[in-house]
Amino acid sequence: MPTAREALLDAAFTALAGRPWPGVRMVDVAAAARVSRQSLYNEFGSKDGLARALVRREADGYLAGVERALAGGTAGAAGAAGTAGPGAGIQDRLVAVAEWTVAAARANPLVRALLTGCWGEKLPAPHPARTVRTVSVSPVPAQRRADAGSPGPAELAAAVRDRALAALGRGRTKEEAADIAYRCELTVRLALSYVVAPPASGEDFARLLRVALSGPTVSGPSVSGPSPRAGAR
Repeated sequence: MPTAREALLDAAFTALAGRPWPGVRMVDVAAAARVSRQSLYNEFGSKDGLARALVRREADGYLAGVERALAGGTAGAAGAAGTAGPGAGIQDRLVAVAEWTVAAARANPLVRALLTGCWGEKLPAPHPARTVRTVSVSPVPAQRRADAGSPGPAELAAAVRDRALAALGRGRTKEEAADIAYRCELTVRLALSYVVAPPASGEDFARLLRVALSGPTVSGPSVSGPSPRAGAR
């Protein structure tokens, strides 16, 4: 059963799907979540606080999907799942990350805005972490984190890269890890190109990405299996 905070964020997200953020009323969000308006203000402090929490949650949800794709499972989300299986190699898992990125951005306007930096008038105003000057005094730990700001496109891409290295770089040499970071960067940037400029009907994005990933790495042949050093240990 969702907590009151999650119910309020769900209600806010649903409201945003039907009207621009300036037209979303706190009283309606509280009513839809079946939570008192006072509890809503206690949790988020203000409508701006609610907006920051909503954007932070969607960023975290996107990154959680990235981690699932890297683990070889399905990324989740309606109509958007990674195709890599438990035994998938590096290329398959990066393709799954790209598929999740494209599908999540298409399905969720906040994820699209976070990835591209294109915030329309219908969405809450962005609060990038690097521009936030004030320190949150909220008694709610999750709100203090949200009030610190949301990641910009560069920070989000770096977070994906770091997760790829953590999931795929264990037991590899420094050169192999650098190649994985390079391929992850290539994966994210190709995925974002499809987010910004959707392909023609029937175009096989995964095939194009596989061709790009099968090319030479930074330091030599493509990385496709466990490190020989890892196998010897």
